[in-house]
Amino acid sequence: MDVTQARHEGDITPDELSFVHDAVLLQETVAAVLGVKFLPKQTDDNIHAGLQMSGVYVDATFGRGGHSRLLLSQLADDAQLIVFDKDPTAISVAQELASTDSRVKVVHDSFATLTDSLAAMGIVQVDGLMADLGISSPQIDDGSRGFSFMRDGAVDMRMDTSRGQSVAEWLMKVDDETLANVLYDFGEERHSRRIARAIKQMDSYESTLELAEVIKVAHPNWQRGKHPATQSFQAMRIFINNELGDVDAFLEQSIPILKSGGQLAVISFHSLEDRRIKQFLQRHSKGQYPEDEKLPMPPNRPRYFSKPKRVGPSKAETSQNPRSRSAWLRMATRTDIDYLPVGDQ
Repeated sequence: MDVTQARHEGDITPDELSFVHDAVLLQETVAAVLGVKFLPKQTDDNIHAGLQMSGVYVDATFGRGGHSRLLLSQLADDAQLIVFDKDPTAISVAQELASTDSRVKVVHDSFATLTDSLAAMGIVQVDGLMADLGISSPQIDDGSRGFSFMRDGAVDMRMDTSRGQSVAEWLMKVDDETLANVLYDFGEERHSRRIARAIKQMDSYESTLELAEVIKVAHPNWQRGKHPATQSFQAMRIFINNELGDVDAFLEQSIPILKSGGQLAVISFHSLEDRRIKQFLQRHSKGQYPEDEKLPMPPNRPRYFSKPKRVGPSKAETSQNPRSRSAWLRMATRTDIDYLPVGDQ
């Protein structure tokens, strides 16, 4: 996705809301998924300078297409780019791009369906996978989507508005304890029980501003410069969209999907996601699994990835686009070790 909800919306001033539609870590991510250190610089004499790389690539989170468009500028005419997104609006943008570029194929679904969706196209392996796990600025700035506690709208928060239940529908049915656990597990909200009780005392869940105000009043400890509803809104959004489960599924599928020498590049914006990516790459680059630690003779696990690398935004980027402040790009190269299902390792 494009410009992301860096850190959380509560850390963003009104002036920063003007910085929209900038793809975060753009050059770094596209270079990483192509397996090069730097992209060629465009000049006035050759504004179409590109690497002309062949192969099959996946943008697992199309958003508004910032990363995809730059990647396409580096691909040869015979290359393919498969783009995924849950958001119907993002899919409309992707289909418009596909109508003018035959290299692009569009999948309206979660990247958790990576293997099955690619198989339906006759694709078994790819040369590169990239994903930007942040919520995009157009989603934040559109109050009707329910992601924002700075703009009023329905308490929805679904990435894919064409399916599944909204947060409002879920809140009507969920009990206090389950809600508190969600706020704690997915938002790391220390005052989850107190906030959950206050939310469940509401008569209806029709307004994000009303919901944010209830959380604000119930929250006993405000952090300076951060809206007290930040973590609770994050938790409900992550839960209702199964974001962490989708990330886990996507990462696991990246092993058999990537060719030998293929590149994985993933941008995250909060610790819950970044920790998962970090641990996944460490596990599969070192061949050291946590469940093996207490065994007297740990099995020799395959090392599916090279030593991973991590890159953050430059000072210039964070100055121009404050929402990139908490972004981390983690990348690794697929080794030539054949994939073995977990039970066969």
